Amino acid sequence: MFGIYVHIPYCLQRCSYCDFATFVYDQILPPQDYVNLLLRELAAKSHLAPQKELTSIYFGGGTPSLLEPNLIVSILDAIAKNDFIISPKTEITLEINPATLYTEKILALIAAGVNRFSVGAQTFDEDLLRLAGRKHSAQDTFDTLALLQKQNVNYSFDLLFALPEQGRARLANDLKIISDLKPPHLSAYCLTVPNGHPMSKNRALDDEQASMFNDIENALLNIGLHRYEISNFSRPQYESQHNLLYWRQKPYLSLGLSAHSYLAHLSPWGERFWNPSTVEGYADFVQQLTPENALNVHHQKNLGERLSESAALFDYAHTALRLAEGFSFENVPAFSPALTEALTDRLNALVKSRLLETKNNSWILTEQGRLISNLVFERLLLDN
Repeated sequence: MFGIYVHIPYCLQRCSYCDFATFVYDQILPPQDYVNLLLRELAAKSHLAPQKELTSIYFGGGTPSLLEPNLIVSILDAIAKNDFIISPKTEITLEINPATLYTEKILALIAAGVNRFSVGAQTFDEDLLRLAGRKHSAQDTFDTLALLQKQNVNYSFDLLFALPEQGRARLANDLKIISDLKPPHLSAYCLTVPNGHPMSKNRALDDEQASMFNDIENALLNIGLHRYEISNFSRPQYESQHNLLYWRQKPYLSLGLSAHSYLAHLSPWGERFWNPSTVEGYADFVQQLTPENALNVHHQKNLGERLSESAALFDYAHTALRLAEGFSFENVPAFSPALTEALTDRLNALVKSRLLETKNNSWILTEQGRLISNLVFERLLLDN
């Protein structure tokens, strides 16, 4: 399994809760110039891939649907020209915002090979959309979903909850609409902002937020969507193949501003490396890349990490526990007995605290553990 992630940083607006590397569409370099940088980076790094057959390609952002289809096509063509194998089984996902697609654009993207769309719906509550700084309306979302359904194409959409002034009653309106739409996949995210942020005020308390998540899970179960990861639900066989690469510690190469890659074969316990998060920094960085020096440039600029054995084992446990299937030593490489024993002790301590449970030789988050998963992961940290 292997995938490619492509970061497209353009947005219609900067949402007040967003901390991704994104910029308003007309305030940075033209899209064609950015795509040229992407293609140069791809040419310099393609040889780092552990294999050429692609499980997935994921266009994230930002709002990739703001780009004209010919630019998406040029990226896909370049991936193929660098000897990567895009088969009918390759999942190709494009993130979109409501009101940024029309029929001709969808048809052009589908013809280019895009076979999955991820829609940034967030909520169907007009007041909450405005509060979150979103430019689209609920009707824009309905229209976009109708276009996707008409083409009978695979799609997902995001639901944001625990917004200011939103309790279980207002969430119920969103869940009623979702139950009528019956999407094949949904990602449910609890709003996360720091204390003092304008959107941190007038939010539901922790207990009500937990009840809201339970309401979401129950509503989705009623329409056949099972929870396969902490925040992700799907019909059987509609799980996001690209995101499963992350959660199962499979390799991926990422291109673009602030993009992070993980390649296990480059050192005994794997390497992570990432790109600069400013437009100017990324442009300067790409100009320095060649196939001979690509990885060295990352390390010279402190944009890479050669994982230690303990860091690698923690990463396997942390990401696997996000999944409903949980973590098992049967699914990871052979680690030293001392580290395996140390992690086992931590896992079993969390079982005693009722934050984990065991099933089929795996450790799995309990309902309580899912609600405080960051604390669970923190307790698993191993010394380097």
